[in-house]
Amino acid sequence: MLIRKPLAVACLVVAPVAWAQESGNVEGEAELGILLTSGNTEETKVNGRLALKHETTMWRNTGEFSSRYTEADEETTAEEYQVALESDYKFDEQQYWFVRGSWEDDRFSGYDFESTLSTGYGNRVWQVGERSFLDLSAGLGYRYNKLEEVNDDGDDAEKEAIARLAAHFDYALSDTALFRQKLSTEIGLDENNTISQSETSLQTSIVGSLSMKAAFRVKHVSDAPAGTDKTDTETSLSLLYGF
Repeated sequence: MLIRKPLAVACLVVAPVAWAQESGNVEGEAELGILLTSGNTEETKVNGRLALKHETTMWRNTGEFSSRYTEADEETTAEEYQVALESDYKFDEQQYWFVRGSWEDDRFSGYDFESTLSTGYGNRVWQVGERSFLDLSAGLGYRYNKLEEVNDDGDDAEKEAIARLAAHFDYALSDTALFRQKLSTEIGLDENNTISQSETSLQTSIVGSLSMKAAFRVKHVSDAPAGTDKTDTETSLSLLYGF
């Protein structure tokens, strides 16, 4: 069992690559590596990620699927799955309207699952070439987070309207190196629970389409479920295959 689920993570990430390559106008990246965590879990994980992008003159569609898993002595100590889908309607080369949905299942977060749906306005406020740009977006949406246990108010879920702010910054350090910063915060408008995430990464080409990626991720929940930490951090080193 210790080997089976890490292999499953790898297969789930790598298997769709062949389909994406055959579809012509779809590009993306597949990632597989080892993850060191602190916070609710302090273990070594296997992590996998698949990111896809399909872009036309008027539309940009993106999807990201990730999984993290740890097993020790035939006992699962960390298990997390995430999906994020976004569709952007482009008014011009800079401005766009987005619709975004996300779902996350982390066994050790205090939530049975977390989900959001949001829509709003985005703007590519800066761009140099194809690999360096800054996107800023803001919108409104709805959050539905199912709790593992009933809270002090007798509720088994967090349901509230949210305001979403996000930034995505890519900067090409050279032809073979890329710095990336992603930031997002989803502010609860009813219960005032704010969930913020940051991912800082640096990737450099090894050979051909294969790269090495180092990343640091932080997630902060202002009103975390009882018995869990408000802040989780993750540090990873992984191989990245672009297509």
